[in-house]
Amino acid sequence: MIDVVIAEDHKIVREGLKQLLTLAGDIRIAGEATHAAQLLEILRKTPCAVVLLDISMPGANGLESIARIRALPMAPAVLMLSMHDEVEIAARALKTGAAGYCTKDSDPALLLTAIRKVAGGGRYIDPHLADRMVFEVGLTDSRPAHAQLSEREYQVFERLVRGANINEIAQQLAISAKTVSTHKVRLMQKLQAHSVADMVRYAIDHKLI
Repeated sequence: MIDVVIAEDHKIVREGLKQLLTLAGDIRIAGEATHAAQLLEILRKTPCAVVLLDISMPGANGLESIARIRALPMAPAVLMLSMHDEVEIAARALKTGAAGYCTKDSDPALLLTAIRKVAGGGRYIDPHLADRMVFEVGLTDSRPAHAQLSEREYQVFERLVRGANINEIAQQLAISAKTVSTHKVRLMQKLQAHSVADMVRYAIDHKLI
């Protein structure tokens, strides 16, 4: 039996996932979380083979949660579940330590396949993203501008385009407001953006929000 913890803040999505996994027969729901802090608390107390992790979790996004999960004793495999089919986001998730990446419009059978594969120590990438990753992520000339951002710059970028101000971001990332401002300047240069509004448009155009 494969024990899975579901980390998803939308109740309708979470209930649908629970129903799908329960019907699988060889998968058991070991717990469910609606935000990052709750997820880590559950994982410290509840052993499981796989965490099905929404990339947009409140508190800390999925990418930030990966490292915290991987640092736990007997860390489970992390299977990212995202509405984004953006190659660079998938690549970042895998690079950060996720064992797999699925999009929310995947065929349910493929999600079950992914869970079984990562539970067995393998890796999984949504098939329609796999070919694109081969040809896009490794080729500098074809990579989007946000692929050049460092992990910290990307964290600042993501929060800025979602409406957070400098001080809020500093508090969330436990860094100084001055450091946040420095990251903001650098990422705006890399994205060739002149304002936060430009960055929001960029994020929308590239399906990052």
